[in-house]
Amino acid sequence: MVKAKNLVKRYGSNYALNDVSFEIGEGEIVGLLGPNGAGKSTAMNILTGYLSSSSGEATINGISILENPIEAKRLIGFLPEQPPIYPEMTVLEYLNFVYELKGCEFPRGEHIGEILSVVKLTDVKDRLIKNLSKGYKQRVGIAQALVGDPKVIIFDEPTVGLDPKQILEVRNLIRTLGKRHTVILSTHILAEVQAVCERVIIINKGKIIADARTEDIVRTIEDGYCYEARICGPTREVISAVKRINGVRSVDEAGVRDGDAAVINIETVGGSDIRRALFRLCVQNNWALIGLMPVGTDLESVFIRLVDRSERPDSSRRGLKRN
Repeated sequence: MVKAKNLVKRYGSNYALNDVSFEIGEGEIVGLLGPNGAGKSTAMNILTGYLSSSSGEATINGISILENPIEAKRLIGFLPEQPPIYPEMTVLEYLNFVYELKGCEFPRGEHIGEILSVVKLTDVKDRLIKNLSKGYKQRVGIAQALVGDPKVIIFDEPTVGLDPKQILEVRNLIRTLGKRHTVILSTHILAEVQAVCERVIIINKGKIIADARTEDIVRTIEDGYCYEARICGPTREVISAVKRINGVRSVDEAGVRDGDAAVINIETVGGSDIRRALFRLCVQNNWALIGLMPVGTDLESVFIRLVDRSERPDSSRRGLKRN
């Protein structure tokens, strides 16, 4: 549905994007994640035709955004970081205005009514936009992106400045939209991606450093897992036995005890999953395994590790890629 091929955006000698390529299939909800200034918004603006690339190609459903911009843009709904709203209009007036701008051919009243219902704006449709809360203004921005029922919806930082309740409401709305549309969510908020997206593309300094399903990205981290285990048994004996499990890189005593349980830190090799082997070991030795918790493998930790690794001057390793 969405394809970026070797995208480059250069400003003099500086690269906002440097040879970025990815594909997003129909019905996917994908998070484009990265630190501020990483190139996320530049990528979004190229995909929507707002910016042209220095080189490379962007297509929507096989249509080049550069060669056939009007046809391609009909397939896109875009919510920029600052919603393009007119505060002196009512919500209904504004959506009618957008309807005309887009040359929409759906039955006007029915189509706009459906959008108002989906984004929960029906009760405020006759209010001036300037009098709405920031959360409702964000909903108006989402509503304009839905006019014309585009196949692809692109959100750039959709929850910036919202309170926790508003953030939750917008996330739920994005999940609902994902049932009918391909959704690209550009953000630097890790919780946003973990809560909403099926797949994560991480970008830093204009380059893709990771591309994997959300649940896979922590399982495939090259440096391996770290676990904290609590095992009721003699500490030295436990450590010695755990070290012999295939896939274990190192075992260290945590320096504390939990009652009669040894608390140890286990580091694994690559993507090794040692949980079943650890459980069997405890059963064989009649040790009670009362706790096993992954450490440093949440999305936030993976993000920091990948970004830090991509910024090493001697780094030649490639980021995580989809299988």
